Amino acid sequence: MEKHYKDLNDEQLLELIRQDDDRLAFGELYNRYWEKIFILAANALASPEEAEECVQDIFFSLWNRRKQLHLQHSLYTYLAVAVKYRVINILDKAYRQKQRASKMLIEDSYEPSAETLLLEKELLLRLENAVNLLPEKCKLVFRMSREQGKTHKQIAEELQISEKTVNNHLTKALKDISNNLNTSIGTVALCFFLT
Repeated sequence: MEKHYKDLNDEQLLELIRQDDDRLAFGELYNRYWEKIFILAANALASPEEAEECVQDIFFSLWNRRKQLHLQHSLYTYLAVAVKYRVINILDKAYRQKQRASKMLIEDSYEPSAETLLLEKELLLRLENAVNLLPEKCKLVFRMSREQGKTHKQIAEELQISEKTVNNHLTKALKDISNNLNTSIGTVALCFFLT
């Protein structure tokens, strides 16, 4: 005897799907709710294609979970909530992709101007000159710290001096370099504005 699926309610159809993997019962539920669920998704998403994919995913998930699915509310309520969460996930994913693309665009599009490169080169040269003007031991401690990345303790052990002495050398180096650069940068800025 042929089943009349249109005459069955949602729970009866779900029971046939759970017990017998009845694809015709599933098809009946799909036909009953596809358009309603599609309208919900389409109202929240940017394109009909996205909405259609969202609905297909929900029904695919419904079929995959058919054996464990026991609803506390109506099937429409279940599907509407599923659309809500799926839409949130889609919009969140799109937002994160847009943020990543925007960040990559900014990173890719930044190219320093010739003027910036020239000023950077000038500044590095002046920094190197300022370091070279330091007393010998002070210069050595500064280079070990900043260029070699050594800790105060490592420098102290290697040079056989106290950590306090290392700290004193670095304090003097930074002060002297800063004073020298401030004078130099003032000159660079003056030259820049005069040209």
